Amino acid sequence: MSDKKTIKNALISVFDKQGLDKIAKRLNELGVTIYSTGGTQSFIEDLGISVERVEDLTSYPSILGGRVKTLHPKVFGGILNRRANEGDQSQIAEFEIPEIDLVIVDLYPFEDTVASGADHADIIEKIDIGGISLIRAAAKNYSDVVIIPSKDQYQQFLDILNTGDGSTTLGQRKDFATASFNVSSHYDTHIFNYFTEKNISGFKASYSPAKTLRYGENPHQNGVFYGDLDGMFDKLHGKELSYNNLLDVDAAVNLMEDFKNDDPTFAILKHNNACGFATRATIKEAYVDALAGDPVSAFGGILIANAKIDADTAQEINSLFCEVVIAPSFDAAALEILKEKKNRVLMVQKPVELPKKQFRTILNGVLEQDKDAITDKAADFETKTKTSPSQQEVKDLEFANKLVKHTKSNTIVLAKNGQLLASGTGQTSRVDALRQAIHKAESFNFDLKGAVMASDAFFPFPDCVEIADKAGITAVIQPGGSIKDELSINYCNENGVSMVFTGNRHFKH
Repeated sequence: MSDKKTIKNALISVFDKQGLDKIAKRLNELGVTIYSTGGTQSFIEDLGISVERVEDLTSYPSILGGRVKTLHPKVFGGILNRRANEGDQSQIAEFEIPEIDLVIVDLYPFEDTVASGADHADIIEKIDIGGISLIRAAAKNYSDVVIIPSKDQYQQFLDILNTGDGSTTLGQRKDFATASFNVSSHYDTHIFNYFTEKNISGFKASYSPAKTLRYGENPHQNGVFYGDLDGMFDKLHGKELSYNNLLDVDAAVNLMEDFKNDDPTFAILKHNNACGFATRATIKEAYVDALAGDPVSAFGGILIANAKIDADTAQEINSLFCEVVIAPSFDAAALEILKEKKNRVLMVQKPVELPKKQFRTILNGVLEQDKDAITDKAADFETKTKTSPSQQEVKDLEFANKLVKHTKSNTIVLAKNGQLLASGTGQTSRVDALRQAIHKAESFNFDLKGAVMASDAFFPFPDCVEIADKAGITAVIQPGGSIKDELSINYCNENGVSMVFTGNRHFKH
């Protein structure tokens, strides 16, 4: 017995009608009876296509301001009846219920309404009831019914209509049913998260679409990215991004978010940490000085700029093997140069708001937290020493502290004149992080005299400020908060080092 089913009767009730005209016209050509109501009915009739009103089928009008249109046994009986079940067939004959073979739905835009800042009453009205019920009913009965759950499936279904001559296979119907439960669960997840914003009772997250990656963090691990990368970037050139590329791109974008309004700034990242970073008068100068911070680690790195990349800058970049280059825009000449490496990924970042929440799986559950959205400003610094930082040191302290916020803990960042000199990253002790940073800076021949030091957390002992002072560092920024803060303050006072507190710790694990 063939699993093909011919569409004879269709129910259409959609919010977004763009692209629906082609489907309606094709269904009409195939002799399919179309049932509809409200705005969808008017849209189809304006195409010159006859429509059977749902109100005539149910003998009930649309009521409660449109809240109840399709919720009726004559609608859901037509969808849920099993064609091979004698009892079902007997009942739909008794109650004169037409078999509905196709349901097309596009839900009220609840997620977009919340994002728009609409008031609570408007948001509540965008909770779709009839549509979500139609989706679930048709998807449950996919053996006999095909369900198109959103505008994203319009084109796919139109292609099937055109090639299948009005019939669908069991495999096609099951695929649409799978998409339907994805749509319905995603929709309900956003409603749940809206209602539980201040009364947390569970964790739910939903991201679409899904993109299978070549592998995960290592070749023996499977990897998938869930989300809309096209909504965030225009990819202009290069290979597919890997799992590790995506982690680095995420780190790069979040880092540059804190510098997006600054003078031309360039960052080079490796394993989620900045290995080169500089702010300069031109983007070319920023790149050159960022690269100078660690030309060894820059190999195979991720590059990101906060300004247009021009041809001169591209020429400099082109001599470096790098995986990804991200910028707000590229000159045409710059693109031609950078495209010389066929695998190099070039992306234009769109002005998209980044998520305000972060989560990760741990043990047998999930941890969620607010994103670290605090960016400490110079106006908020509290000078704790007799010596105050100079105007240039204040600028460098702000610069270094923004960097330390985006570097793996424990971390120390050393900076001077708007340039990252070195950082100690991911160390089990702050002393080790500082020594790593000093060693690295000196290995690239940086003069630490007059440099500043930023720490992601407080100093419980004066050892770090002492080591920094002896290396030539003259100003320090840290959150403060240790019961032994005075030990570090006293050392700085005795040795002419300035120190400011921010009051904000920036651990990153």
